[in-house]
Parts: sequence; C-alpha cells; structure tokens
Amino acid sequence: MDAVRVGVLGCGNVGAALVRLLTADGAGIAERTGVRLEVARVAVRDASRRRRVHLPSGCLTGDAAAVVTDPGVDVVVELIGGIDPAGTLVRTALEAGKPVVTANKELLAHAGAELFEVAARTRVDLLYEAAVAGGIPLIRALRESLAGERITRVMGIVNGTTNYILTRMAEEGASYADALAEAQELGYAESDPRADVEGFDAAAKAAILATIAFGAQVLAGDVFREGITRITAADVAFARRLGYVVKLLAVAERPDKDDEEVAVRVHPAMVASTHPLATVRGSFNAVFIEGDAVGELMLYGRGAGGMPTASAVLGDLIDAAHNLRTGGSGRTTTLAPATIRPMDELCSQYYLNMDVVDRPGVLAAVSTVTAENGVSLASFEQEGLGDDARMVFITHKARERDIQDTLEDLRGLDVVKRVGCLLRVIGPE
Repeated sequence: MDAVRVGVLGCGNVGAALVRLLTADGAGIAERTGVRLEVARVAVRDASRRRRVHLPSGCLTGDAAAVVTDPGVDVVVELIGGIDPAGTLVRTALEAGKPVVTANKELLAHAGAELFEVAARTRVDLLYEAAVAGGIPLIRALRESLAGERITRVMGIVNGTTNYILTRMAEEGASYADALAEAQELGYAESDPRADVEGFDAAAKAAILATIAFGAQVLAGDVFREGITRITAADVAFARRLGYVVKLLAVAERPDKDDEEVAVRVHPAMVASTHPLATVRGSFNAVFIEGDAVGELMLYGRGAGGMPTASAVLGDLIDAAHNLRTGGSGRTTTLAPATIRPMDELCSQYYLNMDVVDRPGVLAAVSTVTAENGVSLASFEQEGLGDDARMVFITHKARERDIQDTLEDLRGLDVVKRVGCLLRVIGPE
C-alpha cells in the first residue's frame, strides 16, 4: 500500500495528538481504512524546543512554507490557527493541488469563501470537521448525512469554556469571576479569555454551521454576538428557580420556513430544563438540529481537547487521502452570500432584572413603559427591600427592537436605579 505523506503545520495539543495517533496506530488505521498515512514533515514555531511526542527523524522544521511546497508532502494539515499566515499557507497548498485539512474556525469564518473557491477550482479537498465542536462529527453529519434535508434550525453549545463557567455558577453558586478563575486554572480558559467569554469563538463556529446548514455563505461579521460577562450568580439562581438553565448558545435558523432569510446569533439564553441542551454540563458541547423531514437530532461530546479534536482531523485526513488516491474530491462548492435577517426583527421571550426604588407605584410605572412598546409581561416578582429591591420579569414573545426600546425607556424612569441583565428565553412559548 503506497503511503500518503502528511505535512502537519503546528504541533501544539492537537498537532501532537494527531502525530501520536498516526505513529502509534498507523498499521491499525491502514487495516481499518485501506489508507496508509505517514508523517512526512512537521512545522513548528521553535524547532529547537523539546516536545512530548516522538517525531520521525528529520521531519521537524521551523519553515511552514517549506512544508507546504515540499513535493514529498501529499496532504497538508493546518493546525496553526488564526488568519495569517495560516490563510496564505492553506491557499498555497490548494493552488498546488494538495488537499488541506484544517481545524481553523477563525480562518474559515472570515476567509472561507475565498478558500473554498480555490479548492473548487483546483478540484481538491478543503475539509474542516475539527473546526466546530472538536471531536463531535457535526460537519460531516450536516454536509453528508443531512445533505438532502431542509434544515430549519441549528442551535447548540459550541464553547466548552463558557459552558464550564456557567455550569459552576449554576451548580455551586460560584460568581462569574471565581468560575472563570477556576476554568483558567484547569486549562479550559486562556489567560486572556475574551475570545471565549465574549462570544467570538462561538460566533466563528456559528458562521460555519450556518453556511453548511443553509447552503449560503455566512461570515463571522454577520453573526450577532453577546458574551457571558454580565451574567451574575443571581441571574443563574433565578433562572433555576423558574425551571431554566443559562447557556451560551449559537443559533442559526430560518425564522420563516417559506423565507430564505437566515438569522445567526450567539448570546446567553435561559433554556428550559426540559430541553436536551439544558443537561449538557461542564466543558462538553452539544448541537441540536431541526429539519423538515428528520425532525429533531442532538449530537453530543467533547468539544475540545487534543485527542478528541485530533480524532476529527484524522477522519478528514482519511477522506482526503482516499480522494487523492482515486482522483476525486469532496463536494467543495462556491456559495452566494446569505441574506441575513437583522437582529432587531428577532422574536423571543426575554428575561430582565432591574434594581428599583422600594416604594408604591414601581410596577405600574414599569408596566406602562412595557405596554407602550408593545411588550407583554408573562411573569414578574420583586426581591429584597429598601436599597436591595430588585424587580425581575419574563415577557411573552416580543420583537428585539421593541425590547431594546423598552430598555431605553426604563433607564429613564426615576424609580429604576439600574437595568441589569437581559436574556433571551428558549422555552415553551
């Protein structure tokens, strides 16, 4: 069996795990798949640093461009991350007729359209299962198993760091700051956690999922984004009392089944405890898929980590190697830009809390403002007395535009001291 020689760009957690899989179980992979994969070159930032993985003699280099252009490399695996120089390296490989496997969600969400166009023109694979939800075979399910399905909504937890933080807040009553510090100590969160907690990571993944699900190009900039930094332990506790769990969700949907408009957003939400996503704890990921014919599906598993992500990379690598040997390629197509529905046209239930003055007439003043903006209250309660008085309410379904107008008017009331957290509600209404 002729070997397919692999050039790996990056040897961090995922790259090292992939090399271990290929070197430790190469014979087993070949027996199971009919493809013999061989690590030919590995590019790293610092070739002099000792690594906790055995690399074949002479394959390590600090020159990533040399790996891409090496005639002895058949397939390129890009695990550097970021847009530059990863984008240039991927494009160079594709233009040279070499399939590329990547886990780079940021690159695909910002420059995917251009790279897919190159892949389609050169008739080689650009595969990216590991870019979303780590080891969960989500991309393949959407792209292949559900290729003929009219998807109406893809909604899920696609960032393990934020899910870990929110789980600790819900189950232990931890503050946001304490839960974040613990996530950093365990290695779930970076020292600079903004990409996770402010929703940038999830937004890039949402753009990729929407593109596949709806067959139209969605970019990261098309995604409405809110993070979890304003969520308090009190918000999480109140949600729990009402039968909800707070999760950071990525949502891509067709709001109207007969309309081709697509709505894509990332934000924290109160999820009914009866919904399958409410049970997803810790650093795990899960994605809930709804389609006209298939109904409802959920895929669940580890959304990050060296070995789970390397497993997804390996699956793509085997596909690319098969296609390379048979002279084919996957279904790489160019897509027209999606028509994005503005966020202010979203309809949802909402949760809101406010610090208020403890005196008669507060509820009447608040109710007047909500009614004037076309927002109906489903439930409310007041907590605390005196300086600690707080009003919490959940609305019936309302338009985002009307809710934002309501917030602005509430801030102008003399009985409202502070408008707190606003959460969309995923529930029965």
